[in-house]
Amino acid sequence: MNPLEFVALTPKNNCGQCGHPTCLAFAVAVTKGGAAAGGCPFVDPHSLPSELMQEGSSRQGLQVVDRGQDERDMALVAHLKSRIKNLDFSVLAGRLGADWVAARPDELTFVYLNRPVVLGRNSLYVDGSNLPDPRDQILIYNYVTFGGGNPPDGTWVGMESLPNSISKVRTLATYCEQRLAKRFTGRGADLQQLGSQLASLPGPPGQNADVAMIIPVLPFVPHYLLFWDEDPNDGFEARVKILFDHRVMDFLDLESLVFAAERLSDRLAELDAS
Repeated sequence: MNPLEFVALTPKNNCGQCGHPTCLAFAVAVTKGGAAAGGCPFVDPHSLPSELMQEGSSRQGLQVVDRGQDERDMALVAHLKSRIKNLDFSVLAGRLGADWVAARPDELTFVYLNRPVVLGRNSLYVDGSNLPDPRDQILIYNYVTFGGGNPPDGTWVGMESLPNSISKVRTLATYCEQRLAKRFTGRGADLQQLGSQLASLPGPPGQNADVAMIIPVLPFVPHYLLFWDEDPNDGFEARVKILFDHRVMDFLDLESLVFAAERLSDRLAELDAS
């Protein structure tokens, strides 16, 4: 059972009787951290697996170390979700590259790494399922709450050109660029083919990279991926560079932008392994 499945069984009124600030935080503590579900007096014990009614010392495989971070992430999800309740989806759609129809006024639909997203006032589905990782939810909710702006115009910049990004350049390299370079050394053709599964488009002419493709992580947050394969004769290792549209800060903060690139790397690795 994941946190979102468990929180559906709570009253969702953040009463605090469980000792946690929100029902979402308690749901993370139970499903990820080993807390006993009986801490909430409103949850029907007969609706739960028996192991969730016990303290974490008798349960196996729980990510206790990450409990605090998970709780913080889920609390942020709850905050961001509250911010979309009064947004005008009909206006936002065009500014986000999303679709909106009058017959379903409380929904936006768009694509995240070539997966269909349906975002409602109180729900978020990707490929028809709830997202298990709260960080994905944070990314998508951030994209919507930012309010969007003008579409990308093909003016590409590196992370180092964005304001206050010095600390993020190394993070981007570690969790995206270096991972991709190492994985696809000698396999540029494979990288190109996997990119096509994410609806990639060719980059503008004039690049000397072995692979140059634009992948829309979110509708108006494309990532321009450049890959230079290794050249053993000259002693050059494979290298990847990720570029962003110069307007990207209208759509995401730096932390979310780095995470979007990390998720792109994860998705390419998943496709490569399948």
